[in-house]
Amino acid sequence: MHSTAAIVPFGWRRDLPRWRQLVTPAWIAGLVAGAPVAAAPAGAWRLFEIGCGAADAFGAGHVPGAGYIDTTELEHGPLWNKVPDPALEQVLLAHGIRHDATVVLYGRHPLAAARAAHLLLYAGVADVRLLDGGFDAWLRAGLPLARGAPRRWPAAGDFGAPFPARPDYLFDMARTRDLLARADGTLVSIRTWNEFTGRTSGYSYIAARGDIPGAVWGRAGEGDDVHSMSAFHDAHGDMKPAARIRAMWQAGGIRQERLTVFYCGTGWRASLAFFYAWLMGWERIAVYDGGWCEWSRDGANPVLCRAEGGLSPDRGAPCRDRRCSG
Repeated sequence: MHSTAAIVPFGWRRDLPRWRQLVTPAWIAGLVAGAPVAAAPAGAWRLFEIGCGAADAFGAGHVPGAGYIDTTELEHGPLWNKVPDPALEQVLLAHGIRHDATVVLYGRHPLAAARAAHLLLYAGVADVRLLDGGFDAWLRAGLPLARGAPRRWPAAGDFGAPFPARPDYLFDMARTRDLLARADGTLVSIRTWNEFTGRTSGYSYIAARGDIPGAVWGRAGEGDDVHSMSAFHDAHGDMKPAARIRAMWQAGGIRQERLTVFYCGTGWRASLAFFYAWLMGWERIAVYDGGWCEWSRDGANPVLCRAEGGLSPDRGAPCRDRRCSG
């Protein structure tokens, strides 16, 4: 029997009701090595790097024992919404993922991993864990890298539970329109200030500027970097204390007791905000999958361009290619 001192701990994230779901590099290293770890998986576990066209980078150096899932398996153009449910289920089964597996995710681009984490929770995977700080945290810890092909687990014959188990975690455009008329709902824009006010669309492939009337600003990163979530991360890219995120949201009118739906350009940043809210114990949460890319393309939808002082008719060009941004 192992002593308590031999167990790899989680560290300081006990400020989160779901603290077990945000893991450290040391915890993953211990899990892969077969060492006793705190909050160990109850059964089978899977470790994946989530990337966007990053298979070559993965092969050059990755966390030992990791498989690889590309985001193009989980979402598709032109709107970059999730693939249909039957296709999503087949992707998970092909990677050996059932509802009762512990799935540990990391990314060179943490937003890509968050996108996958949200979709796994939507599907009904009961134990989804995310590496705090992503691949950069692994490198900072000085832990070894493996090279070569990703690990492949045997395909699963079935998911073992109804699919998707949590459809309430994902909103389409119709449900988002309805949300805006609800007295108990909040639509939250996880975009930069310049995107939210309409000074920029944020993307080279989305021409339309502005945001959804009735949405509140939930913050993202500084400047015009759509890859940044600096409002939520410390200087190392780790999640800020929950109390700071909660206070930031409360100051903007975003409260835990309300039905809260996050969106961004096409889903990545919103997925990270969703996952952090989920870690913090928020239960009535979802992601509007289509985000600004989908909303701005529909001429029936109003668009508020605050930078110009009113509603904007500018829908711009169709969305074409994510180019691995959120």
